[in-house]
Amino acid sequence: MKSAKLLAEDGTVVCARCRLAVSPLARMKGLLGRASLEPGEGMLFRPGGSIHMFFMRFSIDAVFCTRELEVIDVVRGLRPWRVASRRGAKVVIELADGAAAGVGPGDRLTLATIDA
Repeated sequence: MKSAKLLAEDGTVVCARCRLAVSPLARMKGLLGRASLEPGEGMLFRPGGSIHMFFMRFSIDAVFCTRELEVIDVVRGLRPWRVASRRGAKVVIELADGAAAGVGPGDRLTLATIDA
């Protein structure tokens, strides 16, 4: 699975290691089986407009975006066994709980490749 850096419009790093879940299998597995998300780590689901937290063991911040990565809404501290969706969302980014503190509706995000 590929990774990228997720940046805010002003160049601020939102997620240093954002894994890209674009295949059906990667989207289905998501973060299941993980004990936590490390700071700077996240997962981008494309396409996706909703997520579930069934069988998860930790809370996350969920960022719902358009195809162009314009933020529609942010659900902070989404706990296990919850569901979240937003009308018009085509991308969902899952970040560690609290990591989306500087992100809000109307923000534009970009993906940058990570130098290996």
